[in-house]
Amino acid sequence: MAKKEQTFEVSMNRLQEIVELLEENELPLDEAINLFEEGLHLVKECDTKLKSFETKIEEIKQKSENNE
Repeated sequence: MAKKEQTFEVSMNRLQEIVELLEENELPLDEAINLFEEGLHLVKECDTKLKSFETKIEEIKQKSENNE
């Protein structure tokens, strides 16, 4: 079964949790590396979503300007 895509907000909240856990510097190295890897994946995912949102906003602005 395919993994359901998370919302931007859920991804950002998880990323914040990961940052806080890593900043505590109390995790075993293996766990810290796994969290770091998850964080990198979330950063890429959020970046892709933000670019998509920016594109959509530009399209909406163009449509609005063309309808004036």
